[in-house]
Amino acid sequence: MVGLVVSPEVALADEPVKIHAWGLPPHQLITLIAWLKDEKGQMFQSRAFYQTDSKGNVDLDHDAATGGDFQGVHPMGLFWSLKPCSPFLRLMKRDVMSSPFHVHLELYLNMILNRTSEEFPVATKVVERWYVAPGVQRIQIQQGKVRGALFLPPGDGPFPGVIDIFGGVGGLVEFRSSLLASHGFASLALAYIAYDDLPSYLGIVDLEYFEEAANILLRNPKVLGDGVGVVGVCKGAEIALAMASYLPQVKATVCINGTNAVNGNSLSYRDLQIDGIPYQVDRLLVTDFGSLEWTYTLGDTKKPEYEDCILPLEKARGPILFLVGEKDRNYDSLTFSKEAKARAEKFGKKDVHVHSFPGAGHLLEPPGAPFCPVSQSTFFPLPLTWGGDLIAHCKAQETCWRETQDFLRINIAGCPRQSKL
Repeated sequence: MVGLVVSPEVALADEPVKIHAWGLPPHQLITLIAWLKDEKGQMFQSRAFYQTDSKGNVDLDHDAATGGDFQGVHPMGLFWSLKPCSPFLRLMKRDVMSSPFHVHLELYLNMILNRTSEEFPVATKVVERWYVAPGVQRIQIQQGKVRGALFLPPGDGPFPGVIDIFGGVGGLVEFRSSLLASHGFASLALAYIAYDDLPSYLGIVDLEYFEEAANILLRNPKVLGDGVGVVGVCKGAEIALAMASYLPQVKATVCINGTNAVNGNSLSYRDLQIDGIPYQVDRLLVTDFGSLEWTYTLGDTKKPEYEDCILPLEKARGPILFLVGEKDRNYDSLTFSKEAKARAEKFGKKDVHVHSFPGAGHLLEPPGAPFCPVSQSTFFPLPLTWGGDLIAHCKAQETCWRETQDFLRINIAGCPRQSKL
């Protein structure tokens, strides 16, 4: 009898699983295939080849994949390498509350390159990957101008509060906030364009909107009242750095692959007005795969005429952590983070940290998100290039997620890591 064991079969999307097969012929080539359908019915799939041992076992914690979508000992490789069957799609959980992703695992004898109706697996499992822990509460936020979703952990709290901001494609993206709440944070997934009655495109970044969001979060009785953390990626990281620089409510900031200056649009806060560095769209690259590379369109922040566009992070109340993929092909994030740290040190601010990851690309997300080197974007006629290498990027995601939680918990709540819910 052939057995396929997956543990746990129901878990948060950022939690690792163990996969073990037994009862197979000794020294047999097998194929493990993982697949799922997202909420739009799009198929994502991965595969890896393994050789059973002398007892007919395969343990992904110890045994190396010989081929397929990856090689080597990578227990989560089948999840990391899930790829869209239609090109340029990004796997993203939209409805985090009502259903998980169901990941189907199938074990085949011999080498299977493509699943067909003629092939039958000798063992199967279905794994539930949730983006919210039991007891987490979601509250729709429509207060004043602010639009978003607040996720609260179970219990009375108070919990460290975090504002979670994604990039310039807009909309309301909730999966990172729901996972943060699942690990003990009161997390506000904040929309700022292309959602509800918000503007359809980003013209001026008004920091008063983000200050209002911070105050809404701090007024919640389940939120620690001394200040909030901010997590941002891409354009959201730029906004997070601006919030840290100007808003006294911000106590700790995580900038994931962002810039150190105002770019493209203008920024305003009360009497302050900063015109952004213009995008140099003539430097947009079209790759051999037909995708766009945005890296070189951001202006040189060292030019004297852009001096006033540089964000004064030395004024930030609390520490700042830059998480950087060294193979980011959307922004030159490593250069921007180094410039930010150098500026902070010039002004005597010692709590700005840069952690860069060789081989990692732009979309550094929680570990439940598979590697996405390129995907279609709403605002561009061609897909955008994000960059990175599969194994290096996905290992970086695990480290970044752990460091983000530790950094926020220590610098907002003043306590070490808690056990997961």
